[in-house]
Amino acid sequence: MKLISVNVSQPKEIRHNGQTIKTGIFKEPLPGRTMMRRLNLDGDGQGDPTVHGGVHQAVYVYPIEHYDYWKQELGRDDLTYGKFGENLTVEGMLEDAVHIGDVFRIGEALVEVSQPRVPCFKLGIKMGNPRIVKPFLESTRVGFYVRVLEEGEVGAGDVIERISVGDGGMTVKEIVHLRHFDNANTAGTEKAANLPALTPSWRDAFEEITVKAQEGSK
Repeated sequence: MKLISVNVSQPKEIRHNGQTIKTGIFKEPLPGRTMMRRLNLDGDGQGDPTVHGGVHQAVYVYPIEHYDYWKQELGRDDLTYGKFGENLTVEGMLEDAVHIGDVFRIGEALVEVSQPRVPCFKLGIKMGNPRIVKPFLESTRVGFYVRVLEEGEVGAGDVIERISVGDGGMTVKEIVHLRHFDNANTAGTEKAANLPALTPSWRDAFEEITVKAQEGSK
């Protein structure tokens, strides 16, 4: 596993549907090395901290392997690193092989996988294609967020090492599928609700899904 690119952006204001919004999705590759801190990378920021960022969404990771898929799917050849709003473009960390709670050493930093990424309309703005949001989610090629357990310096070319596998053994892909496409799987949603490393808001959502399903079956 390898860190291919580190991408950052300060929030900027843009016009969208007649309104001014603030977003940090316009990530660009950063030359050299930078510090990964508890809430973000040095030089990076979130436009709306009420829904982005925080300790559970400190850094967004996206696999480079998906770039070829999207180049073909979208018929584009301009997909440079950071195009999907990711902080870290990585190799060898696909959603069906990375588990919630997995701990990785990236450069000098230590991180823990906390949740999948769910795209919002800002991805459509970044890509110049508002219709990409739904197929992006449906593809389950969404990447994931990590929380930073130990701050440290990172840079393109760093080796990524898996230190431990998360309790419960549920992959990022499984969690996306359960949350958005398989709510009827109450055994799965109940298991997800009890994953200690899953972001609290996601655990709450799975608990609510499970309770509603159980009540509906009575």
